[in-house]
Amino acid sequence: MPQILRIGPYSIYFWSNEGNPLEPVHVHIAEGRANASATKIWITSTGRAILSNNNSKIPEKVLSRLIRLVEANSAEIIEEWLNRFGEIKYFC
Repeated sequence: MPQILRIGPYSIYFWSNEGNPLEPVHVHIAEGRANASATKIWITSTGRAILSNNNSKIPEKVLSRLIRLVEANSAEIIEEWLNRFGEIKYFC
């Protein structure tokens, strides 16, 4: 799993295969290692972050900070997505 950011115990990453057809740009967040039940955050065309699910049950206060971090780094995340997957679609 390509790790994008690491904040304390939390890893922000893409899966190596994000679906066929390719899903809209998003990141997964998990405490520790990447796993199938990770929290999923969509990134919009304006760089905002929208919670898809909190499957990894990150506490709300921590999750809010992580979402702000994703938004602050959205341009770099979008660029990395495009470099890795060759195309980009947005949730909205």
